[in-house]
Amino acid sequence: MTEDSATTFHDDILDELGDAKVQEIAGLLGTDEAGAREVVGTTASALSGEAAAAEPPTIETPPEAPLQGVATLGGFATGGLMAGVLAKAARPVANAVAKKTGLPPATVARVVEMLIPAVLAVLTKRAAKKK
Repeated sequence: MTEDSATTFHDDILDELGDAKVQEIAGLLGTDEAGAREVVGTTASALSGEAAAAEPPTIETPPEAPLQGVATLGGFATGGLMAGVLAKAARPVANAVAKKTGLPPATVARVVEMLIPAVLAVLTKRAAKKK
């Protein structure tokens, strides 16, 4: 992903979440909406693998960023497979985001779990546009 596509990915996730869910995330984190949006952006970067390419690295990502190259996967007929991939990546991503933000890993893990359906929806919409 390029910087522009990562930004768009982040924006698409925020759009998919909607204001109510962003407020819920803010409450969970004990922050305001801007803080919640920042954590969502950091998490989106970790999921997309952009953090691994940042100079200097801003966050440690899992060795295999789960969404890197996901657009090359043949469609999302097996949405459960992608959900499984994202769920498996949730803990390492949460740990990386927690390390960067200073938030408790358990709290960040709950936020990552809240983001998984939005991430799946964004990826599904993007895959449908490519057909």
